[in-house]
Amino acid sequence: MHLHYWSLFDGHAGSGAAVVASKLLQHHILEQLQEIVDIMKNSAVLPPTCLGEEPENMTANSRTLTRAASLRSGVGAPGSPSTPPTRFFTEKKIPHECLVIGAIESAFKEMDLQIERERTIYNISGGCTALVVVYLLGKLYVANAGDSRAIIIRNGEVVPMSSEFTPETERQRLQYLAFMQPHLLGNEFTHLEFPRRVQRKEIGKRMLYRDFNMTGWAYKTIEEDDLKFPLIYGEGKKARVMATIGVTRGLGDHDLKVHDSNIYIKPFLSSTPEVKVYDLQQYEHGPDDVLILATDGLWDVLLNEEVAEAVTNFLPNCDPDGPHRYTLAAQDLVMRARGVLKDRGWRISNDRLGSGDDISVFVIPLIHGNKQSLNKQ
Repeated sequence: MHLHYWSLFDGHAGSGAAVVASKLLQHHILEQLQEIVDIMKNSAVLPPTCLGEEPENMTANSRTLTRAASLRSGVGAPGSPSTPPTRFFTEKKIPHECLVIGAIESAFKEMDLQIERERTIYNISGGCTALVVVYLLGKLYVANAGDSRAIIIRNGEVVPMSSEFTPETERQRLQYLAFMQPHLLGNEFTHLEFPRRVQRKEIGKRMLYRDFNMTGWAYKTIEEDDLKFPLIYGEGKKARVMATIGVTRGLGDHDLKVHDSNIYIKPFLSSTPEVKVYDLQQYEHGPDDVLILATDGLWDVLLNEEVAEAVTNFLPNCDPDGPHRYTLAAQDLVMRARGVLKDRGWRISNDRLGSGDDISVFVIPLIHGNKQSLNKQ
């Protein structure tokens, strides 16, 4: 089987985790995929539930018991003479692509564990977000842990291929974890969210708040505990977990603590990526249809639609057979996000502030995924 791999790692609080992940994550993914390679080759048969068992052929007349029927059949206690033998059972049918998703998820976990084990030996500093693309058997698997982003531009339209994981997007998960394990807050933070910091003079008054089980807001009577600093504070790009970090998924950060305290933040951070699948063979792609991968330095200042418009306008002006066609498109996006240096700093279109963050961009053509191209390989 042929496999292609692309990745972006955006480091923070040191470059160590990003450097290590950029060198080793693909090996973890390959190791996980090697365990299922024989199953993936046999695409005509669903993956076996238990390795070593022969796959069962379910006939068209086979049926499963409804819940009511299964309850009616339970005449006696388990193991008693009156208990009939089990004749029917249900079994989930797991498609092949779910094995690839599981392999990628497991690889991210193993990579994070390796960083944890070896961070002292090799001085692996900081943490990083990770955006990975695996092309396998005609499908793109886009795995994202962090606030980088992937989109597909097809016929000028945007197809989102990732979600950002920030204190705002993962608020309920973080609050629920803090509610279930309050010791993680170190008696310094409250898991509740308020529109602003609560003041002592407001004890006894009713103020808007939001808990882990809420998407809306309600009023509660302010108590002494509500004076603690909120677990999640700020809005948009300024939102932070424990006033420290603005991204909630990634690799590393095992030694990250709240400033001037012994409270670790890692328990609230997840290395689990969200994996989205795109079947290249379902569509006929043209030379201007591309997959864009970029760190948050690009998306902080440009909308998906602005990126799509820029690429759609840029590529037709390039030599269709030019070897650097898509590299030039990526460079153009970087320059659009950085802008032009003026008296008041870097400025982009409409005199907006340009990106001051690191910017990394991939522009990957999809035309090679067409059925005709695959058949020629």
